Amino acid sequence: MRFMMLMIPLGYETAPADVQLDPERVAAMMRYNEALKDAGVLITLDGLHPPSMGARVSFATGVPVVTDGPFAEAKEVLGGYWMIEVASRDEAIAWAKQCPASANEIIEIRQVQEMSDFPPDVQAAAAGLDDLKN
Repeated sequence: MRFMMLMIPLGYETAPADVQLDPERVAAMMRYNEALKDAGVLITLDGLHPPSMGARVSFATGVPVVTDGPFAEAKEVLGGYWMIEVASRDEAIAWAKQCPASANEIIEIRQVQEMSDFPPDVQAAAAGLDDLKN
């Protein structure tokens, strides 16, 4: 089973574009990332620049509307993610609990949808999806 662990750093929604990272925290996170890799569960991971450098495209009116960051209405935003492959939701939770996160960080765990999760008609409609993935 694949799971995404989504890092939600509270306050990151208002972080400036030139936000500075604490080298000690980065080193602690790297040790955690290495543990995921050494256990053979890590598929990929990345950190994300703050929303002040991003954009949102909304479709409420049927016409795409672009809003540049930061996003005033945002209360929680993603700061990064890990994609892991483990045997169960409980194992994903166990890995998230080992993260050296600070008091202002939350990790949301979401299982990745697999084609086998869907009925045959949906699988047929999504034929070729695997060819689009790297």
